[in-house]
Amino acid sequence: MTKYEIILYWSGEDGAFIAEVPELAGCAADGATRQEALANAEVVIAEWLGTARELGRPIPEPRGRLLSA
Repeated sequence: MTKYEIILYWSGEDGAFIAEVPELAGCAADGATRQEALANAEVVIAEWLGTARELGRPIPEPRGRLLSA
């Protein structure tokens, strides 16, 4: 299980739940249910981290809950 914040919301435009990971640029997933979107997000996060490691790119530390200023 990831420690990165995941923002989950319904997208009428996409007709699916969207799970965005704001700390990992471009990292998002979708699903027909909340549970499916979250499960897909876990897979995408693992792939994002693996690709970053392979390419020698920096990986941000999970900050936990992001707060608005």
